[in-house]
Amino acid sequence: MSTQRVNIRDARQRLRHLLEQVQAGDEVIVLRRGVEVGRLVRAERSKVPLPDLSGLRASVKLRGGALSEDLAAGRRSSRY
Repeated sequence: MSTQRVNIRDARQRLRHLLEQVQAGDEVIVLRRGVEVGRLVRAERSKVPLPDLSGLRASVKLRGGALSEDLAAGRRSSRY
C-alpha cells in the first residue's frame, strides 16, 4: 500500500485515476497549499448477517391449492 500526495487542482483533474488507485488499496492525501485537508482511503465493507427467517417460515400457514393449478384451471375455463 502506497501513499500519494496531490494538491486540490490535480485531484480534480485526475479524480477517476485516483479513485482507481484507492480501490486498489493505495491512500491519497489531498493538500491545499501544502497542508493536508483530506484523505482518500478504501471503504471498509462490513458484512451484515441476514436475519434468521426460520421462525417466520414456521408461522406461515398455507391454505388452498397451488397457484399454478388455479391459473391453469382459469385459463382452461376462459377459453370455452
